[in-house]
Amino acid sequence: MEGCQDIIGTLGLRFFLKRTATAEERTHRRSQRPGGTFLITRLTLVCSLPTSALRTATFPGDEPVDEVGEFDTAARKASLGRVDQAWTSPALRATETAAALGLTATVDAALRDCAYGRWTGRRFADVQAEEPDAIAAWTTDPGAAPHAGESVSDLLSRVAQWLDGRVGDVGHSVAVTHPAVIRATIIHAIRATPQSFWRIDVAPLSATDLRQHQGHWTLRSTGHVL
Repeated sequence: MEGCQDIIGTLGLRFFLKRTATAEERTHRRSQRPGGTFLITRLTLVCSLPTSALRTATFPGDEPVDEVGEFDTAARKASLGRVDQAWTSPALRATETAAALGLTATVDAALRDCAYGRWTGRRFADVQAEEPDAIAAWTTDPGAAPHAGESVSDLLSRVAQWLDGRVGDVGHSVAVTHPAVIRATIIHAIRATPQSFWRIDVAPLSATDLRQHQGHWTLRSTGHVL
């Protein structure tokens, strides 16, 4: 009788542990299922830490991140959960953010910030005062590139190609990149119009979580600061 109770207790414990497995573990197991009908790709986009350009509303170049003071790398990395692969923009602020999060990230040029051409290093307010028509065109016409850099349409196309290339990735991927790239990713994922680009706010060190199943992306959450 005692042996029988031991067996029942063991089976009960196994059932309890199985039922109480975290949602993340269950999702990871499903995503690893070869040829399964429930193959899920999870992609988390992390916005880089703030810089002097962000504080002064300046079109960014390749500035380092601001001093972050006490930064709990372990806690912030833990908030991302299990990470199977990670990428980062080649920009210094992105690679420094990835390092601050304890990520071993591969540099991917497709995650680079929008190219701001001759406006790079200039304050937005100054450009707006000197070239109001150019700023108006840039913020209303996705195809406009008055700065001789990258238009919003070009950025959307580049990011869409990168995101489509993530279909079929297994597990949880993290990409450290920039607000413009994250906006473009959201637009492609939810099939929004290019004009929606200026209606999406992305805060520094915020996470945007996407899921992909059978070639379709879903926006799970955005704006959560790590």
